[in-house]
Amino acid sequence: MKPYLSSIDISTLSTKERILLQKRHALHRKYEEAVNLYIDTDMTQKAIAEKCKVSLAGLGNYLRRYWREQVLIRHQISVDDVEPDKVKIIAAGTQSIKAHAKYKEAIAACDSLTYIDFNISQIARKFGLNGTALANYMRIYYPDTLILREKVRHKLGINDNVHHGVRPECALQYAEAVEMYRESNMTIPEIAELCKVSERGFSQHMRFYHKDVLKQKKEERQKAQQKKSKNVGDLMGNGRICRPTSESEEKYKKALSLYKDTSLTMKEIVSQTGVSAEAFRFYVHKWHKDLVYERLGISGEIDENTDLRKARKKMKTVAAKYEKAIESLRLNPRPVTKVAEEYGFNADVFRNYLHKHEPDLAKQQGKRMTEDGKYISLRSEEKYAKAIELYNTTTESLKSIAKRLNIKYNSLGGFVRRNRPDVIINHNNLLKDSE
Repeated sequence: MKPYLSSIDISTLSTKERILLQKRHALHRKYEEAVNLYIDTDMTQKAIAEKCKVSLAGLGNYLRRYWREQVLIRHQISVDDVEPDKVKIIAAGTQSIKAHAKYKEAIAACDSLTYIDFNISQIARKFGLNGTALANYMRIYYPDTLILREKVRHKLGINDNVHHGVRPECALQYAEAVEMYRESNMTIPEIAELCKVSERGFSQHMRFYHKDVLKQKKEERQKAQQKKSKNVGDLMGNGRICRPTSESEEKYKKALSLYKDTSLTMKEIVSQTGVSAEAFRFYVHKWHKDLVYERLGISGEIDENTDLRKARKKMKTVAAKYEKAIESLRLNPRPVTKVAEEYGFNADVFRNYLHKHEPDLAKQQGKRMTEDGKYISLRSEEKYAKAIELYNTTTESLKSIAKRLNIKYNSLGGFVRRNRPDVIINHNNLLKDSE
């Protein structure tokens, strides 16, 4: 058998690589006995799975992935000059090599006039086969042989008093399901459950009597498979609709509701609901991208090459974090550093957020609005308050006041001209009165 682990130095691996290697080792150990039986005996996979107490589907997937050469040998498929991974064991819509070998002599007999007097069941018994199995196999892969055979028997006057073709009661039973399968993208199991009919019976009915519909569905799946990106509701290459399973929807229902209707962080949501953070993040990014974009504040065209980190704008969680502080700042203007200190924020980060998402509020910081709608710096107003009072109540020049109070004249003059034209008028009136 193949070794479970290669001769590698585990100490050089990262934690993630080491965990993956340990999982791979455990997987090989799980199926070790089953692989030995598959190689050394002629037991069927089902018998091997039952004996080793493993899942039949799991064993089949494991063998096809890690022991594909042995699977090809058992199916008598040659792999000369071809990589085993590229060889399809049973291609869709084609018969397997083993089945062909099993039925080929009986099918040749059905196509021969030598056995024209025999019905299908009699021919099957002559070659040691099950009559129903042979008839079903021929309906799928050799329907023309059956039709031609019945025509010849009818011309020769050979009548076995057996109904051939679809029975009227079966056609009626599956009529609604067939039409639904033709017109919708629902799968056979989904339609069978909805129409309360047998899944296997419906599947067989489609393969026997509605090959045109199956051909149409196959072409649609091939087109869907070529499509690179698929949106929710689109058809996929396996015939299923691109959407989450009902189990996943139920599992993440509460977490998704919190993600949609609240501003809780991902960490807080998974903590409350008990789901895996990584799994829930994958779920919302795959099936609810609109909610992800909403949280990131992203609008406009988004494609697979868009970097969400760079495209994000006003995030829902961050907006909720600063909401109370911003409202407080809007009602009671004061320095950003004081607000940040009150609410436990980093002052620089909070200031940057204001300039990016609340530019009007950011412009107002440290300012008050005058009656004519202008903003005055509170700091400058406090700095020049005494000088303005003197200028407003005396005839002393502004230049003299600035020099006496050790204030830059240009700065004081500019502030007065921009923000206190009323003081200039009062001062000029005082000068006129003193003359």
